[in-house]
Amino acid sequence: MEKAALSSLGNAREVFADTSYFYAVLNPSDTNHMRALQIASYVRVRKLRMVTTWDAVVETVTLLRYRAGFELASMFLNEVTPDLLIVYPVESERHAAIRIFLQRGRDMRLSMCDAISYTVVSGRLNWAPCLAFDADFAALGLTTVR
Repeated sequence: MEKAALSSLGNAREVFADTSYFYAVLNPSDTNHMRALQIASYVRVRKLRMVTTWDAVVETVTLLRYRAGFELASMFLNEVTPDLLIVYPVESERHAAIRIFLQRGRDMRLSMCDAISYTVVSGRLNWAPCLAFDADFAALGLTTVR
């Protein structure tokens, strides 16, 4: 793994996992698949807690189902999600995500799921490093491991 990726994890005890990371790990045809496997190994060896939102789980299952098939979507639900800490955004986080989406969504390709992830990571998770392969997270000012 590149030193830049290692340094962005610092002394983190937990990481936030985005849809783009989950998709890359599970889909061998994804261009980031090998890199995602390296990151997954690093996270596993260091016993970092992997956190995501319910919204990212839903988005991941949908993306896997539509682009990679039912089997990978089912594998994600049965084999990956049991080991995750899944955060359910509270009302104030949902309202903050709507504000972020409305303020920044016109100028950047931002999904509502990304806006929710941002509010959770920047607030509840105290800016935890994010496992993400899309540029939206970095554009929002989040630390990304790619």
